[in-house]
Amino acid sequence: MDARAWGMLIVLCGAIFLEGIDVAMLNVALPTIREDLNMSTGAVSWVMSAYVLAYAGFMLLGGRTADLLGRRRMFLFWLTVFLVFSGLGGFATEGWMLIVARFVTGASAAFMTPAGLSIITTSFPEGPQRNRALLFYAGTAAGGFSLGLVIGGLLTAVDWRLVFFVPVVLAALILAMGTAFIPNDGRPERDGKGFDVTGAIGVTSAMLLLVYGVVRLEHPARGWGWTIAVFTGGAAALIGFVASERRAAAPLVRLGILRSATLMRANLAAMLFAGSFFGFQFIAVFYLQEIRDWSTLETSFAMLAIGADAVLAPTVTPRLVERFGNLRVILGGLVLAALAYALFLPIDGDTSYLTMFPTMLLLGLAFALAYGPLTIAATDGIDEAEQGLAGGLLYTSFQFGAALGLSVVTAVMAGVSGSELDGFRTALTVPLVGALLGGSVIVFGLRKRARIG
Repeated sequence: MDARAWGMLIVLCGAIFLEGIDVAMLNVALPTIREDLNMSTGAVSWVMSAYVLAYAGFMLLGGRTADLLGRRRMFLFWLTVFLVFSGLGGFATEGWMLIVARFVTGASAAFMTPAGLSIITTSFPEGPQRNRALLFYAGTAAGGFSLGLVIGGLLTAVDWRLVFFVPVVLAALILAMGTAFIPNDGRPERDGKGFDVTGAIGVTSAMLLLVYGVVRLEHPARGWGWTIAVFTGGAAALIGFVASERRAAAPLVRLGILRSATLMRANLAAMLFAGSFFGFQFIAVFYLQEIRDWSTLETSFAMLAIGADAVLAPTVTPRLVERFGNLRVILGGLVLAALAYALFLPIDGDTSYLTMFPTMLLLGLAFALAYGPLTIAATDGIDEAEQGLAGGLLYTSFQFGAALGLSVVTAVMAGVSGSELDGFRTALTVPLVGALLGGSVIVFGLRKRARIG
């Protein structure tokens, strides 16, 4: 790659790093935010849920909009929105202000992230060069999340508002570099066909309702009637969206892309992988802080070993992919994740960190092996004009899986009778089952490929 290509890749990696560090820093700051803004536990959970809801709800629309309106334009515009509303979150004096700011920040990330991914997949030729770029990109994303846990603990110890202001500085730097290094791709030709407004409203409504239904699972005490109604509405909106896309002259989502078995397997495995990891991370953070009474900083450093993937993903994983192929490497990552969760099952009230450390290290290896190759598998063989859509599908799967994992473990913890520790132990079976199911999806793909071969 020449200097300009490297500059572009660094900008896009900086953006995904920004997204990862933003979420991770907020995770460790939530208890302090709850206390300072006098929010209930249920209310402060919406600070995270609002972000996830908007992120997953607008992701498909964001991915397709990048294809139709220009990837550079969408990336830079929504990065600016991300910058503004992250800063506004830092000035919040009421809980509802922070929740609104996080919703808009999540929506901006939903447009920015698939645009950035599709710039990479359309700028580098399919094969080893694109694979290396994507694995570097994936490693940066994972590194942002891992380092964000530590940086968030440090900043929160000073003032939780810095968790929102630091991303503003980073976003401003990325925006300035992006303007210089990302080439102008213009507005793609659409043969005079209009934008599919009906499809845009339909898919966004369906995703928002379905993710909101998943988020409601965290609060079983509120009753199942409204939750079932929300899921029913989401399913109806999804059916209506599919029907409208079949009739549309210029559909927002070409339904034929869903016939790709490789793409669908990658998205299903990504959903299960993300659900298991974020479910485990939620359990581990609350176990360390609520049961063990560790500080946010101690908790952050305890999970730092997961950040090993930031080094391994761009260095070791490309060689493994070239030798064994994406599916086998992904399967290795899911197997290691399942082993990591299984090792954490016997935790008690005085488990030493040395006993927990293998789980954290194995999760870093699992992320290095699974995250990047899933990105490659989900975009391989997809037409250049639909790379944004493929990226939107992938990140929708990641976010939907994350929301599902968080909601299920929260519901399990709340529903278990006995001590709080019993609730944590029972909830730990959720990420274990998720990783095993994800591995089963990949095994099925390997067997099918072997039969065809």
